[in-house]
Amino acid sequence: MIRWTIYILLSFCLLWAGKPKEKGFRIFTIGDSTMANKKEEVYPETGWGQVLQNYFDKTVTIKNHAVNGRSTKSFIDEGRWKAVLDSLQPGDFVFIQFGHNDQKYQDSTRYTAPFGTYSENLEKFVSESREKGATPVLFTSIVRRKFGADGKLTDTHGDYPVAVRQVAEKMNVPLIDLQKLTENWVNSLGDEPSKKMFLWTEPDDRFPEGRKDDTHLSEKGAREVARLAVEECKKKNLAFAKYIR
Repeated sequence: MIRWTIYILLSFCLLWAGKPKEKGFRIFTIGDSTMANKKEEVYPETGWGQVLQNYFDKTVTIKNHAVNGRSTKSFIDEGRWKAVLDSLQPGDFVFIQFGHNDQKYQDSTRYTAPFGTYSENLEKFVSESREKGATPVLFTSIVRRKFGADGKLTDTHGDYPVAVRQVAEKMNVPLIDLQKLTENWVNSLGDEPSKKMFLWTEPDDRFPEGRKDDTHLSEKGAREVARLAVEECKKKNLAFAKYIR
């Protein structure tokens, strides 16, 4: 009897050891300061890519390569895209969100025309990701908190979100339209309440005049943007949707 019990237990252990484990994968994020990891000293400023891991299970690894102040042009010119590209493996995903700094026409190191170099750079990210066996996902920029006299948000991104949508359609790329999602969200909150989602802070030792920043997110705002992003990914039934918490 004891011998049979031991045999059954050993057989069970062998079967369990041979069971294939859930294969994990990685999401690389490339973009600007609205997505980037922030240093502790600027808290509560938080990029939505910084908190993205909270919305996935442990089989998913987030590699956040978004950097403050970067446009598609400067991200490429500084070798940052090459570093990501060299790391990509089949099965990885690449989340792409630029636009805020591509608009800066006064800065030749960053400016790109929406239907010119900007679109070309997005296409480069898409095609080169696919060449490495990774899946690109395009994101339009989150809104800036700029309310008009009518109490509604005023568009500050012009043709850049339009260009992203066109590239997504042209190249058959999944699109997460964060501009529209965040516009609806911020409008629903209204002018005064939405300040809590952006970087409006009281004076302190580091920032004696406080901060009234309508571009960058607070931790609470970043978490909400990340939630909106992953919920949209789930609605679109992207390949990693089942790993979303």
